[in-house]
Amino acid sequence: MRLRDADFNEVAKLLSQYGLTLNLTHDNTDIPGSFWGDDEAGLIADQVYARTDTPLHSILHESCHYICMDQSRRRELHTNAGGTADEENAVCYLQIILSNELTCMGAKMMMKDMDSWGYSFRLGSCAAWYQDDTVDEVEWLLSHGIITESNKPTFLLRQ
Repeated sequence: MRLRDADFNEVAKLLSQYGLTLNLTHDNTDIPGSFWGDDEAGLIADQVYARTDTPLHSILHESCHYICMDQSRRRELHTNAGGTADEENAVCYLQIILSNELTCMGAKMMMKDMDSWGYSFRLGSCAAWYQDDTVDEVEWLLSHGIITESNKPTFLLRQ
């Protein structure tokens, strides 16, 4: 699913709850702050950059990096979110949670898109990982106040 398939204002509103601004760049141009290049979302400070052909999974993934990183890294953020393997796994989990906040997407579509893009999971698919192998990710997100015990977003940044 691409940004053009979604309600831009709904995506922007979701990101704004975390202090992020979604910026639309012109099609067929480089996306500022894109680590992967091509149509993948970019991240510079609290600004998320995307084109209409940018996958929603990419927009949410980069946004979740911002949410999950500490304040010192957030202040220096430009293109490469960095972070630990534990944080990366938490980012993947959180993007699934946040996809449920978008009427056009939801977790099932997000996991399908993550598999299609090539995210790698030990259990062979995103859905199997999410269902059976995410105890550590949930604990990480809970310990940083990013999700609730009922697996809902708190709309708070990691402090």
